Amino acid sequence: MIDKNLLRLLGENKKYIFYTVGLMMLGLFANVGVTACICWAVGLALDYDSQSGGAVIFLWPGICAAIAIVVRYVSSRLSGNLKDLLGRKAKKELREKIYNKIVKLGVRSTDGMSMAGLTQVSMEGVEQLDLYYSSYIPQFFYAMIAPVILFCITVWIDWHVALTLLVCVPLIPISIAAVSRYAKKIFVKYWGKYTLMGDSFLDSVQGLKELKIFRADEAQHKKMNETSEEFRKITMKVLVMQLASTTIMDLVAYGGAGLGIALAVLGTANRGLAPVSALFLILVAVDFFLPLRAFGSAFHVAMNGASAGTKIISLLEQPDPVWGNETVADMDLRLEHVTFSYDGKRDVLKNISMVFPKTGMTAIVGESGCGKSTIVNMLSGAFRPGKGRVTVGGKALEAFSRESYYSHLAVVSYNTYIFNETIRANFSLANPSVTEMDIYAALEKVNLTAFIRQNGGLDKVITEDANNISGGQKQRLALAISLAADKDIYIFDEATSNIDIESEAIIMANVKALSKTKSVIVISHRLANVVPADLIYYMESGEIHESGTHTRLMEAGRAYARLYTTQKELEEGYI
Repeated sequence: MIDKNLLRLLGENKKYIFYTVGLMMLGLFANVGVTACICWAVGLALDYDSQSGGAVIFLWPGICAAIAIVVRYVSSRLSGNLKDLLGRKAKKELREKIYNKIVKLGVRSTDGMSMAGLTQVSMEGVEQLDLYYSSYIPQFFYAMIAPVILFCITVWIDWHVALTLLVCVPLIPISIAAVSRYAKKIFVKYWGKYTLMGDSFLDSVQGLKELKIFRADEAQHKKMNETSEEFRKITMKVLVMQLASTTIMDLVAYGGAGLGIALAVLGTANRGLAPVSALFLILVAVDFFLPLRAFGSAFHVAMNGASAGTKIISLLEQPDPVWGNETVADMDLRLEHVTFSYDGKRDVLKNISMVFPKTGMTAIVGESGCGKSTIVNMLSGAFRPGKGRVTVGGKALEAFSRESYYSHLAVVSYNTYIFNETIRANFSLANPSVTEMDIYAALEKVNLTAFIRQNGGLDKVITEDANNISGGQKQRLALAISLAADKDIYIFDEATSNIDIESEAIIMANVKALSKTKSVIVISHRLANVVPADLIYYMESGEIHESGTHTRLMEAGRAYARLYTTQKELEEGYI
C-alpha cells in the first residue's frame, strides 16, 4: 500500500513521517491514560462507601486525567503541525524537482505529456501528493502499530476480548485491498480524463479565433461537453467507490467494536471479569478500529495522489541530455556519420556528415520530412545521435557544459518565443549587459526602430504570444534579440516561414551580412533564400544527396535544380 518510488521522492523529509507517527503514538497512550483514569474514578466511586477521605480520593484520577489530556492535546497539535510542515516541504521540493527537470531537458520536449497535462501534474498533481505524504503515509504506519499496542495493553485484562478485537482489525485492510485493484484502474482513468479535458479546454481557447472563422465553435462546444461528461462519469465512479468502501469499513469497524463490547459484557457475567475492567475494554474497543478507519478514508485520497505521482515520476525519470564540464574554445561545428531514430525502428538521419565553418552561410534544404529539423535538434543538443557524433572543435558535444555551448549558440525559428515582458526585458534575457544603444542598433538592422519609438519605446510590453505585433514584426524582433546576444553560431530554422515579403527580405539581408563574421546555418523550404549560401546540403529521406554552392548544384541539373526551378516557376506564375 506504500509506493516505494513515491516515498523515495521525499528524500530527507521522510524523518517528519517518523516524528509524526511518534507523536500520534504518544497521543494514543495519552488517550488510553484518560480512559484508564475514567475507569479508575468509576472503580473508586463503586467502592466509595468502604473508603475514607471523602472526595479527596478522586483527586489523583483527576490529576492524571488532566495530565493525559494535556499530553493528548499537545501531541495532536504537534503532529498536525508536522503534517503541515511535511506537506509544505514535499510540495516545495517536488515543484523544484519538476522545474529543474524541465530546465535540464531544455529544448527537448517532455515525452507523452501535453502542456496542459504538464501544468496539471505540476500543480494539481503535487497538491494531491501533499495529502498522500502528510495524511496517508503517517496514518498507515500509525494504523499498523496502534492495534498491536492496544492488544498488548488489553491482553492482560482479558485475552478473549483482546484477541477478538485484534483478529477483527485486519478485516479493514483486507476490504481496502479488495477494492485497491479496481481503485487503481479508476484513478488512472480519472487522471487520464482530467488531463484530456484540460487539453481540450486549452486547445479550444488557443484556437478560438479559428473556431469562429470556420463556424466550428458549436461543434467544438459539443466535443468539450462530451469530454466534460466523460470526466463527470469517471468522477461519479470514484465517489461511488469511495462511498461503498467507506460503508464496508464502517460495518467492519463498528461490528468488530460491538463484538468486543459484547464479549466484555459476557466476561463480566460468565468469567468473573471485573466491571471496571470490562468498562475499560468497552471504551478501548473502538480505539482498535479508529486508526484503520481513518486510514481507509485517507486511502482514496492517496490513490488519487499516487496516480498523479506516477506521472510525476515518469517525468522525473526521463533521461537528461548528457553534458560535460569542458568550456568551448573552438567553434568548428561538425556532424560526423550521424544516424538517428526516434523510435529505434526507422532512421530519420542516415550516416550524415556535415561541416559548418566558423564564418559563412551553410544551408540545409529538402522537402518536408527529409530530416532538416532533426539536424537542428542535434546541433542544439536536444537529441543525441544513435551512431556517430556532433563535434565542436574536434571534441564530442557531450564533453562540454550546456552553459558554455549555449553561450555561443542562437536559434531563431518560425515560432521563437517572445516573452510577455517589455522589449527591453526581452533583450536583457538574451544579453544581461545589453545597453539601450545596443538594442536600438539591433532594431535598426531589422527596420523596427521607427515602429518601436512610435509605440511606447523599449518599455512597450509584448503581450502573450506576441499578439500585439504582426508575425513579420515578431520574427524581426526575435532576430534583433539574437543579434544583440552576439553569438558565434546562428541557426535559422524556417525563420522566414509565414511572414510578409518585406520582413523576409530584411531577415535574409541580415543573415547574409551576419555570415561574414559568424557561422550561420539556414534551414529553409524556400530555395530562393539560400542562393547566397557558401555551401548547400540537399537532403532526401534522411540522407545527403547533393552538396555545393547554388551555381554548382544548378549546373549538376539534379534534384536540387529541379526543385529550385519548380519553385521559381510557381512564384513567377503566382506574381
